[in-house]
Amino acid sequence: MSTATLWRAGVASDPGLERATNEDRVYVDEAGGIFLVVDGIGGQAAGEKAAEIAVRVISSELALASGSPEESVRRSIVAANNEINQLAENNPEWHGMACVLTLAMAHDDRITVGHVGDSRLYLAWDGNLRKVTSDHSPVGEREDMGELTEEQAMRHPSRNQIFRDVGSKPREPYEEDFIEVRSFPFRSNAALLLCSDGLSDALMSSEISAIVETYDGDPEKVAGELVGAANRAGGKDNISVVFVAGPEFIGTECDAMRESRARHAITRVRGGRWRHFAGRVLWLLAGVALGLFGRSALSHAVPSQMAARAAAVTVDASDPYAISRALSVAHPGETIQVPPGEFWGPIALADGVNLISSTPGAAVIRVDPASVADTGIAFIARGVQSGRVSGFRVTGDTRAPLATGVWIEDSAIEIDDLEIIGAGDCGIRIAGASAAMLHANWIHSNGGCGVLIGSGSSPRLIGNRISENGTTPASLRPGIEIHPPATPAIENNIIVGNGQPNADLGEHNAVGRGQ
Repeated sequence: MSTATLWRAGVASDPGLERATNEDRVYVDEAGGIFLVVDGIGGQAAGEKAAEIAVRVISSELALASGSPEESVRRSIVAANNEINQLAENNPEWHGMACVLTLAMAHDDRITVGHVGDSRLYLAWDGNLRKVTSDHSPVGEREDMGELTEEQAMRHPSRNQIFRDVGSKPREPYEEDFIEVRSFPFRSNAALLLCSDGLSDALMSSEISAIVETYDGDPEKVAGELVGAANRAGGKDNISVVFVAGPEFIGTECDAMRESRARHAITRVRGGRWRHFAGRVLWLLAGVALGLFGRSALSHAVPSQMAARAAAVTVDASDPYAISRALSVAHPGETIQVPPGEFWGPIALADGVNLISSTPGAAVIRVDPASVADTGIAFIARGVQSGRVSGFRVTGDTRAPLATGVWIEDSAIEIDDLEIIGAGDCGIRIAGASAAMLHANWIHSNGGCGVLIGSGSSPRLIGNRISENGTTPASLRPGIEIHPPATPAIENNIIVGNGQPNADLGEHNAVGRGQ
């Protein structure tokens, strides 16, 4: 397989504290960009045998594959499934053996995932950990739909029941309700975590994220610490981890980053022609904090004009207009870190400037009741061709009703990890010739639609949860309202509980009952 990213992978697998044998198996081919975690089912030697077969067959099939990534993933998993099933039929001592698995394959800076069962793949990026795969189990499905909290699901007595496996019966590559296939772009400053349920049933996602974010260049250390933490939490099952870091991924809580933030807590250089130097610059900044390099070394690495900009913008948490004031003096390429607090919109976004809540969800945006322009809008982007907004909670109240959480017009901005609630018109409105990216947002409980996509726009919506919008009895609206001839790309979203159903959004979205 063709990969353009220099992967760094760490592997750890342990039987846990209560199992005599380890029925998990892992496989890593860094050069080929293939990463696999398999959890055997069947007890005694059968589960272990099924996992071994899966690793052998899938690795062999992918080494010879010539089709598309999705086709290769599907055919390799089906080949493993059918060999496991045939061997179980021919050997009574292996009757009932099967496995669950998660396979990630890199190809041209994209990840294609093939998944069956309740093992998992997480994506770590910019301090956030997102579960990419669904749990093919009754309890996991309820958790993914929001009917159970993560903690309730972890403690549920039926947690280990699954309704998909590899090996229990013959299968075909494109058989419905068998292989979950997902594909998404992978950034060089992100990381993947594949694991068996021995990890995810022992540790909350916040606990997993805390360990991942300590990554400082040693993936084996992260994998080992995750397994160790799961054992300290009880170690009731086999535990297997494959941790894969992109070449520019640095944990937000590693020692170097903590030292760097102490000196550079307000803004960070991220964009434009400096992007490919980001990893090196961060390490140099950390080196200054640690006293490993002199001031002269930093001056050669970062031009004086850009260094001056890095300290130019501050956000006063006591000033409700502080974000707008900071944006008015920010320069393209800067990132404004916003502390916890409440701030007023409308906030007009600036081209090339990143606006990040330093603690996700702790910076709250409400609309200014005294505003006479763009009334009822929290964020507005007009003609903004680059930049990012991340981590804010956008809401309204009776004193200052929210009409639209984010208004995007003729813009290509990135919006991620926002929670938008209480908008009367729509959570996010995309108008004009916009090519915005919406990723990992939670858009819910809005009187209007969740996302409105105007006729001239071509946004991408990936990994969002859009739920309980447009439920006003007299004005029912869908989670995503698309006005032709808009050409959106809508993948891997959860769209449930909205006032009207959406048209078929394809297999790459989980559209629930009453969506």
